[in-house]
Amino acid sequence: MTAAAALSVRDLRKTVHVGFRRRAVEILKGVDLAVARGEVFGLLGPNGAGKTTTIKVALGLMRPTSGSVDLAVGGLGRVGYLPENPYFYDYLSGAEFLTFCGRLFGLEGEARRAKVAALLEDVDLTAAAGTHLRKYSKGMLQRIGIAQALINDPELVLLDEPMTGLDPIGRVEVKRIIERLHERGKTVLFNSHILGDVHDLCTHIAIMQSGRVIWRGTVPEALADAPTLEDFFIKVVTA
Repeated sequence: MTAAAALSVRDLRKTVHVGFRRRAVEILKGVDLAVARGEVFGLLGPNGAGKTTTIKVALGLMRPTSGSVDLAVGGLGRVGYLPENPYFYDYLSGAEFLTFCGRLFGLEGEARRAKVAALLEDVDLTAAAGTHLRKYSKGMLQRIGIAQALINDPELVLLDEPMTGLDPIGRVEVKRIIERLHERGKTVLFNSHILGDVHDLCTHIAIMQSGRVIWRGTVPEALADAPTLEDFFIKVVTA
C-alpha cells in the first residue's frame, strides 16, 4: 500500500453467521484497497459484492474477522460518513440537527454557529435551515446528511450510495458538493450504481465482486478497454 494513502485496507475478511443453524458466510474474502489523499474514489460492484461491509469495517462499525485497516488521516475524528440509509430526527430543523452534530464533536459557541451556517450554505439549504427535517425532500435529506458528514472538517469523506433515490436535479446538487470537496483537497470515497456519476466525478475506481476487489485503476484506464464505463463494468463482472 502506498504511504500517501488516506485509507488502506489489507487482506480484509469478514465472516458472519446466519440462520437458525448459524451457517458461516464469508462476506469479505481478502479485500485489498488503497485510497490516496485527494482522490475521488468510486467503489463499484453488484449488489452483495461487499462494498457497504468494507466501508463499515473501515469505520469500525463492524469488526473484521481478519486483516487490517489503516486510517492515515488522524483517526476517526478526521473522517466524515453518510450511511446508505441515514436516520434523521424528523422534528429537528436542519440547523438544529447540524447544531446537535457539532456538539458531538465538541464545537461550541460562535465557532459552532459559524460552521453550521457555512455548511447550510455549502449544501444550498440556508433557506430551509428552520424547516423540520420531516418536511425535507429526499434530495434535501441527502444534502443535510452530507453536511453532517462534514461538520468535523474531515480529511476523508465516505459516502454510501449518496445518489440513491435522487431525481436528476438532486443528483446534480450532490455531484457539485463532491466536486467542491475535491477542489478543497479532501479525499472522497463513495459507492454507487450510477456509473455516469462515477465517470464524471472519480479519479480512481475499484470493482468488487463476491467479496473481493477484482479490478482497480483510473477511469481513463477503464475507458481504454471499453467505450463506456458501464460497458467496462459489465465486461469485468461477467468475465
